[in-house]
Amino acid sequence: MRLIFITVLTCVLLPLAAVGQHRASYSWVDDEGVTHYGDSIPPEYADKPKEVINEHGITVGHIQGKKTAEEVAAEEAAKELQVQIDLQNRADRALLATYVNVGEIEMHRDRRVELFQAQARVTELYLRNLDRRLKQLKLEASAYKPYSSDPNAPQIDRKLLDDIDETESSIARHKENLKKFQNEERQIIERFEGDIQRFMVLKGLAQAFPE
Repeated sequence: MRLIFITVLTCVLLPLAAVGQHRASYSWVDDEGVTHYGDSIPPEYADKPKEVINEHGITVGHIQGKKTAEEVAAEEAAKELQVQIDLQNRADRALLATYVNVGEIEMHRDRRVELFQAQARVTELYLRNLDRRLKQLKLEASAYKPYSSDPNAPQIDRKLLDDIDETESSIARHKENLKKFQNEERQIIERFEGDIQRFMVLKGLAQAFPE
């Protein structure tokens, strides 16, 4: 009975051992275009693409070789293009989910534009007041050095000089703010114009590339 058990166990284990001892074979092509086969790959061909071959001589896998700089650049460009496509698709879905028609987009645009126009009007009004104040301050300062041409004129009071400097600085700041509001208004109009054109394309109301 013991002999039979050992015989059966040996019959089971021997094929498994043979399978475990089998090593994968590879094929690769050298720089001359000649195909080589072997159980190991020489170091000089480590960066080349290889085929994995089983014990029956059948290709069961592929090992990619080292990519060239051109291939890497092409893959990066393809990834970037896909990112842009995904972003555009996401923006298109949001656009269609937000608006029902072009009129709604225009109404939303006009509301946003009105906010910047209101800010610009307030800033322009404040600038006019600052300009009047600056003229008045400089009129007062005209009787003093260094604004007066009279060599005997007294030196300007420090507080008056500070008021002039502060008013001029405030005017400069508000002029910058006015430019910012005007630029933001233009950007809003351009962005909404792009949304309108894209919405019309998605809805089949206009061609993507009009003549």
